[in-house]
Amino acid sequence: MTTWEGLLHGIGFALQPGVLVYCVLGVVLGTFVGVLPGIGAMAAISLLLPITYYITPEAALIMLAGVYYGAQYGGSVASILMRLPGTPQSAVTSLDGYPLAREGRAGVALFTAMASSFAGSLIGIAVLVTLAGWLARAATAFGAADYAAMMILGLVAASTIGSSSPVKGFAMVVLGLLLGCVGTDVNSGVQRFTFGRTELLDGINLVALAMGLFGVAELIANVRDPDRQGVTARIGLRGLMPRRDDLRRLPGPILRGGALGSFFGALPGTGSTLSSFLAYALERRVSRRPERFGKGAVEGISAPEAANNAASISAFVPTLTLGIPGDPIMALMLGALVIHGVQPGPLMLEARPEMFWGLVASFGIGNLLLLILNLPLIGIWVSMLRIPFRWLYPAILVFLCLGVYSVRGLTFDIAAVAAIGLAGYLLALARFSPALLLLGFVLGPLIETNLRRAMLIARGDPMVFLERPIAAGFMLATVGLLALALWQAWRRRAAARTG
Repeated sequence: MTTWEGLLHGIGFALQPGVLVYCVLGVVLGTFVGVLPGIGAMAAISLLLPITYYITPEAALIMLAGVYYGAQYGGSVASILMRLPGTPQSAVTSLDGYPLAREGRAGVALFTAMASSFAGSLIGIAVLVTLAGWLARAATAFGAADYAAMMILGLVAASTIGSSSPVKGFAMVVLGLLLGCVGTDVNSGVQRFTFGRTELLDGINLVALAMGLFGVAELIANVRDPDRQGVTARIGLRGLMPRRDDLRRLPGPILRGGALGSFFGALPGTGSTLSSFLAYALERRVSRRPERFGKGAVEGISAPEAANNAASISAFVPTLTLGIPGDPIMALMLGALVIHGVQPGPLMLEARPEMFWGLVASFGIGNLLLLILNLPLIGIWVSMLRIPFRWLYPAILVFLCLGVYSVRGLTFDIAAVAAIGLAGYLLALARFSPALLLLGFVLGPLIETNLRRAMLIARGDPMVFLERPIAAGFMLATVGLLALALWQAWRRRAAARTG
């Protein structure tokens, strides 16, 4: 079966009424779950797993996948309107989406996020259809040393590229790495930085950290202005459309973000988090006016949104072709397939073509449904900002506490998010980037795991990072970025002296 034949077969299968209903159900549930801060696709997919016992494996996978990428759409809403990211990916979107909303252009920010998400998903689908085999082989070529070197490059790139103060960026990354060490060491069982608290044995709650750094910190910052009003005028269709200058700046970030997301999403263990941060950092680097980032640049919305949606599509490559889940959500997908007796692997395309091609076709159908569903809802979401903030803040706090508590069911997490929020507010006053702290927190445990694995395989020889071509390339790029950051810092200091 050729690619076009398989794609046509998949479209016919995905448009069957019994399958299409579950696709619609998945994307609708995913959207509304994503809008609720802190709930996330993980909880929704976990709750829907028992339902998959009573439907076909193809319909089950299509429904769960719809929840997954539908939550990517919904997650940008709370991040842009209220700066309440439930995931690290949506935290990147809030960096420019929320300032744009504060300027009275919330409709433009949401439209940009929705359109970029749709375009990114199309790029991910195209890559999945044409390069699935190549990406699977590339994923198998990556060893533990390669993964560790690649993530170190990601941390260095995010903290140096386009940053006004690389020293502050490195400081936040290191703090995130230290917070990622909290909990029980999976190799030795030693408790690290738990201070005798059983609630910290599993580490710091990621949702609590993201909510505190962005949501609670923003609430504290606005306490001084309790009478601040939101959007007072009603926003029509014209108010949703970006300006001509904005539209001119969108294609490049979408293409670059989609390409980055497609590549990193296919690598097990990286997913959309790293691709979102790298896409944002790349746009700051290539922009002629990097000072606009963080103040409402549309490129800061379109690039990470395209990247995380492309990554959510290409993440199925190692899961279906290799049987290797790249993140916990993909592990749930793999579990749903195993429940039905389906064994993912290199032979899956020949053994279950209707599942593979039906899933690929459902990506396009589901993302089109999401675009049709979300565009009319933009006006409704924006109308939330017309509520006076003295009434909106208590509701935000309620949703925030419910979202944090729903993850682990611990009141300790509610207290933690309050403390993290206060720390995030103080860091913002000192002009430190909370996004870099979050990136260090997410990637720190992954770097540690792959670093230990690489050293065990190499019997403690650190030269493994230079002997493997992929790892050596990443390490050379890291050294180059560090040298570039030091050179730029020296130039700024020399210019300040002569000026």
